[in-house]
Amino acid sequence: MAPEFTSLDHVTGALRTQGWALIAPADVAALSGTPLAQLDALAPGWDNLELDNYLKDGGRYRRRRHSCFVQQGAELAQTAHRAHWQSVEYNALHGGMHRMFEPMLPETIETPGWQGLLTALGRLFSDVRGAPRWYVEAHQFRIDTADGIGRPTPEGAHRDGVDYVAVILIGRHHIKGGETRIFEAEGPNGKRFTMTEPWTMLLLDDATVIHESTPIQPTGAHGHRDTLVITYRADGFQGESA
Repeated sequence: MAPEFTSLDHVTGALRTQGWALIAPADVAALSGTPLAQLDALAPGWDNLELDNYLKDGGRYRRRRHSCFVQQGAELAQTAHRAHWQSVEYNALHGGMHRMFEPMLPETIETPGWQGLLTALGRLFSDVRGAPRWYVEAHQFRIDTADGIGRPTPEGAHRDGVDYVAVILIGRHHIKGGETRIFEAEGPNGKRFTMTEPWTMLLLDDATVIHESTPIQPTGAHGHRDTLVITYRADGFQGESA
């Protein structure tokens, strides 16, 4: 199903009322103040991810990197490298353990579009909620189909235990599937669509919606799906007292 995009002037309202907004690539560039060509310069970083050795289904289909930042106003600072942690309440499959992934590479973080993108999202979420400081986790993912099927969300439909989530498509190559599904956390309504254009971005209010992506299958050699997931939390990083 083709996605229905939210215009930039309606994004904050959509997050407040329905809990999600889908932004077209050109508007992602406008929001971040970064030309699409500069955002595209981030994409080669997905060719150098490390295997996720924590998958409890035994799969070897997910590669990733992970880094953390703190944003206050227009200032974005990378933290010392730290583990990713979620409670079992939010991730029944992989929650409750500190997962230490390889950090994002400097050549990715130092790309001109990186800071513009993250700080723009922080400002937008502050417009919705008013938080003065955000604890930000960034995840690069590649889901591949070398073994025939890849699962973007092996934990199923879920929340992330944060305030806001941005899911950005970096690219799809020789695959089918990967449909995005959003459901009200406490209601009957849902939405489904497939993100196909690089730099399409889905924003989620993690308190009000749950989300998942369906498995992918190859349609040619080296089929894979690359995404950037960025989470924003006002009350510190998850797991700081775990």
